[in-house]
Amino acid sequence: MYQMHIPTNTIFGVGTLNTLHKQALPGRKAMIVISNGKSTRVNGYLDRVQQQLTMADIAFVVFDKVQPNPLKATVEEGAAFARDNRCDFIVALGGGSVMDAAKVMAMFANETGDLWDFVTSGTGKRMPRQGKAMPVVAITTTAGTGSEVDTYGVITNPETNEKIGLGWSDMFPVLAIVDPELMLTVPPAFTAYQGFDALFHSTEGYISRVANPVSDMFALKAIENVSRNLATCVNDGQNLEAREKVAFGNTLSGYQMDAGSTSSKHSLEHAMSGYHQELPHGAGLIMLSVAYYTHFINAHACDDRFIDMARVMGIADANKPQDFITALVRLQEACGVADLKMSDYGIQPSEFLTLAKNAKSAMGSLFECDRIELSDEDCVAIYQAAYK
Repeated sequence: MYQMHIPTNTIFGVGTLNTLHKQALPGRKAMIVISNGKSTRVNGYLDRVQQQLTMADIAFVVFDKVQPNPLKATVEEGAAFARDNRCDFIVALGGGSVMDAAKVMAMFANETGDLWDFVTSGTGKRMPRQGKAMPVVAITTTAGTGSEVDTYGVITNPETNEKIGLGWSDMFPVLAIVDPELMLTVPPAFTAYQGFDALFHSTEGYISRVANPVSDMFALKAIENVSRNLATCVNDGQNLEAREKVAFGNTLSGYQMDAGSTSSKHSLEHAMSGYHQELPHGAGLIMLSVAYYTHFINAHACDDRFIDMARVMGIADANKPQDFITALVRLQEACGVADLKMSDYGIQPSEFLTLAKNAKSAMGSLFECDRIELSDEDCVAIYQAAYK
C-alpha cells in the first residue's frame, strides 16, 4: 500500500531558470524570499530571477531575512510582509531553509494569531487553520532537502528550543525550478552537508516501517545518484554533470518523503540544532549517522535493506548489513566530513537526555516510523556513541 500526492510542476535541468518567464505563474505580484546571506545577490541569482519576473510582467518585492534553521519570528515577519505588500504568491530562491520558511510564510500569511497556534506537536496549540496558503514557486540553489517538491517547512522556536516540521497539502510548491547551474557556487563543506541531508532522507526512508514500493524506488535511485557523485561535487564544485546527478538525487529524496517518510534520526538532529542554532542541519545528521544506523543494524531491524543500500552505494558484493556502514564512512571520508564533532558546536553529554526528550516531544511522529522502538535511553546511547 502507498499514498502519494505531488502536485508540484517540476522543471529540472541545466539552464531551466531561464524558462521561468515562460511558465504559468500563479499571480501578478511576488514576494521573493532569500536568505540573510550574500550569495544569492553576489552570484547574480536574485538579479536573474527579477529579470525573469519582469519579462513575465510580474511585480515583486524582496524579503531577505531568512537565516539557517529559520526562526519562528522571521517567518511571522515574512508573512506580515507579504500581506502588507499585497503579494499574491511567493518565490523562494535559495536552499532548504529559504524554501521551508517561504512555505510556512505562505501558510501563515492568510491566518491570524501566533504561528505556534497551528503547530500540531510539542508545545503547539493544534488550532485548525482558517485560510489557504499562498502559492509558492521554489527555485532551489542547493541539493539538500527536496523541499522544492514536498509539503513541509521546518521552523525553530528559540523560546522552547523546538525545531518542528509543519505541513499541509496546500503548502506544496506549485512550481519548482531545479537548475544545477545555481549549485556550482556552493562551497565544499556546505555541498557535503546538503548532500548528506539528501542522502539521509532516502536512507532513513528506506529503513522506515512505512517504506513501500514507490518510496523504495525513489529512495534507491536517490541513494545511488547522491552517494556516487557527492564526493566529486565536494572536490570539484564546477563539475556540472556531478552537480546534476546530486540535484536529481535530492529531488528524488523529496519524492521519497512524499511517498514515504524519514525516521527518528531527523528528530534527534532537530533537537541538536534546536538548542544550537549555529549547527548546520546536514552536519548534525552526519555526526549522528554511523551511531544511529549501527544501532538499527545491531538490532537486526532490516538486514536486507542495509545490504541493498550498500550495493547501490558501490559495494557490489555487499552481503552483510555492516557493509552499509563501510560505504557510509568511505563517503564521509571522501567528502572530508568524517571527523565532525558535536563538541565544536558546544554540545555536551550532559544535554543528551534533554535532547532525547525534546526530539520525542517536538518530532515524535518520526519515531513512529522506526522499525524498532527507541526509548529515551536508546536515544541517549546513540548520542553518546556519536559524540566527539
